[in-house]
Amino acid sequence: MSLKNSDLQYYDGNILRLSSEKRKEYHAQVDNLIAELRKHITVNSDLKVKKVVKAGSFAKFTILKKTAEDDIDVDVVFYIDGKNIDDTTLDNLNDLIYSLLTKIYPTKAVEDFEIQRRAATVTFVKSGISVDIVPVIQDESNPNHGWQYDLKSKERNLTCAPCHIQFIQDRKNSDKHYRTLVRMAKRWKNFACPPGLKSFHIELILAYLQDRDGPTQNIEQRFREFLGFIAQSELNKRIDFPENSAKTEKYFSDPVVIIDPANHENNVASRITPNEKEQIVNIALKAWETANYASVEDDIDIWKEVFGNKFKIKD
Repeated sequence: MSLKNSDLQYYDGNILRLSSEKRKEYHAQVDNLIAELRKHITVNSDLKVKKVVKAGSFAKFTILKKTAEDDIDVDVVFYIDGKNIDDTTLDNLNDLIYSLLTKIYPTKAVEDFEIQRRAATVTFVKSGISVDIVPVIQDESNPNHGWQYDLKSKERNLTCAPCHIQFIQDRKNSDKHYRTLVRMAKRWKNFACPPGLKSFHIELILAYLQDRDGPTQNIEQRFREFLGFIAQSELNKRIDFPENSAKTEKYFSDPVVIIDPANHENNVASRITPNEKEQIVNIALKAWETANYASVEDDIDIWKEVFGNKFKIKD
């Protein structure tokens, strides 16, 4: 059956979107972590924290409420003064954060500490949220920008957490349905599990469609267009944004190219492999065909093949 905007707004508001009460709870937990870690960094190292920014889906209001399939991940970016930073400090930065986290939190308070390629992650037992502590070396010429270092490749990438938050806010301001669509697409991703496809990729693909086609009039139709774009383009089309229009276009040879709206020299999809690309396209094609069929059939259960068994549009 074809779904009205009100149907999908009900689904988003009652099933997908994180409640304001839970948001306040998570904010308090993250704020406490920030305060403690900032204090410990100052006391136990020569590093100077210039500022801290909550980032990612949590800060963009595109995060899903926690379920068995939908995790709560909060990114916290620590901007570090780069004046006295050397290679040794960079190599040990995540190790330092990891060691400080283990001092701050007793083992009974967390279920896991993990060092990843660009962050140290702590997962809290009671709330179940995971917090990624992302250290960046602040760019002195542009305080909102910072250099993020990959522990494995040793490559560095210029990032801007406030810019990404503003990018999503700008799209939401231009299209009141944008965040609803992002959450719907993320629910499909978490249900269908296309390998290599990240939440940020989804946000950017939907932003690209909005820039190209204008604000959403029909939520269901735009969602089907999102799936159709992936399936029909086979992710061979370069995705870029007006924010980069004044910059010199950089060539990328990666299988999938989605340009960072805050850094025209960064392809945020560079890690998607050819095999992952093929699987993403095939999974999107199947979902697109199912969504098109669901749109014309008088059977709400067909939509559950796209979003999972918790899909509903009324009490």
